[in-house]
Amino acid sequence: MKKIVVVGGGAGGLELVTKLSRSLGKTKQAEIILIDRNRTHVWKPLLHEVAAGVIDKHSDGVDYRMHAVRHHYQFQLGNLSHIDSQVKQLTLDPLYDENEHLILPERQVRYDYLILAMGSVCNDFGTPGVKDYCYALDSLPQAEKFHRALLNQLLKVNQEAGDKRQLQIGIVGAGATGTELAAQLHHVANLARAYGMPQMSSDRLKVTILEAGDRILPALPEKIALSAHKALTKLGIKVRESTMVSEATEKGFLTSEDEFIEADLMVWSAGVKAPDFIVAMDVFETNRANQILVTPELRSTVDETIFVIGDCCGFQQKDGSWVPPRAQSAHQMASTAATNLEAVFKNKSLSQYEYKDYGSLVHLSKYSTVGSLMGSLSNSSMFIEGRLAKIVYVSLYNNHQFTVHGWFKGILTLFSRKLSNIVGPKFKLH
Repeated sequence: MKKIVVVGGGAGGLELVTKLSRSLGKTKQAEIILIDRNRTHVWKPLLHEVAAGVIDKHSDGVDYRMHAVRHHYQFQLGNLSHIDSQVKQLTLDPLYDENEHLILPERQVRYDYLILAMGSVCNDFGTPGVKDYCYALDSLPQAEKFHRALLNQLLKVNQEAGDKRQLQIGIVGAGATGTELAAQLHHVANLARAYGMPQMSSDRLKVTILEAGDRILPALPEKIALSAHKALTKLGIKVRESTMVSEATEKGFLTSEDEFIEADLMVWSAGVKAPDFIVAMDVFETNRANQILVTPELRSTVDETIFVIGDCCGFQQKDGSWVPPRAQSAHQMASTAATNLEAVFKNKSLSQYEYKDYGSLVHLSKYSTVGSLMGSLSNSSMFIEGRLAKIVYVSLYNNHQFTVHGWFKGILTLFSRKLSNIVGPKFKLH
């Protein structure tokens, strides 16, 4: 039996595994294996909500091992360290517990077809101090780490009510993650009052967003950026555009103009790249963002048995631009890769991937949702905001749930989440 191994259980990887398991795994045409360094999947666009504490991984996450049992594939917990394409074998790092005790030694996994869906990581552009003092929101453990630090700071400010000290949070990068996190933090500061911190409110929170470009949300249409800027400013969030950070310190950020901006908590969301080890393996052709170059069929340019999808995939379009690292890109790539792998097993010709931009949405907590929808018959876009935009935003998450769980289980999962939101706490306190 042929063995298909998928590395990375993000939006694209988990959807791909689900599709392949239904078509090839269930019929015993292939053995499907998913490898990920985490035990739980959370849709990446929701990580800022995990960080703020408004959702819980237990109600909004997918346990890989449980999902594997239900969908005819195997799950292995591990971190990829090397690929030997000559013998078609992966090497996984040794696995340790939180006390550095060895759980599993270094392991090898054989494959016939390999799909890399390892996502992206924070790009600090070599800025001093970022790795030491800033939080990133690349993964579930990082989001949970920030949430614990946030809780500690909220408790500290609440206890020091007499001096009216503010909690200062600095966010570098005004893309979707940075702006959405800022709005959620404003909401959380008010929620804290109802959850055992009576002296806490948004009045005691100072959030500053630092953007090197001349406007926030640089990858989105200007009308969306202007609407989001207005909403953030109305909340009292300070937006500093055309401000480049030259260094991060224990106490805050130093700008290129030698201005020091104090911060108790610092988040870096100024850009993404594929993980550095992809280049270090010296197996693939890569671009400046460390992404693996692929053919129109999403095969790597150096090995036709290796497919690449998601943020770590470097797909250059006909106009010379690169497919952006978005959830919709990963979703579309997962569909094409699944179709092509099924075609390989049937000895049929492969399909070529074509990125379709369906628009962008930015959800600013309960305060506002803005975005644009691309027309299906033209390149025009329609600006939307308010309730309609919120409905479309929620539908994107719902679609991911249906793809991963199927319609019946997906509906039950969404119903369970809705029920949990009604009866459960609005703010995660652990």
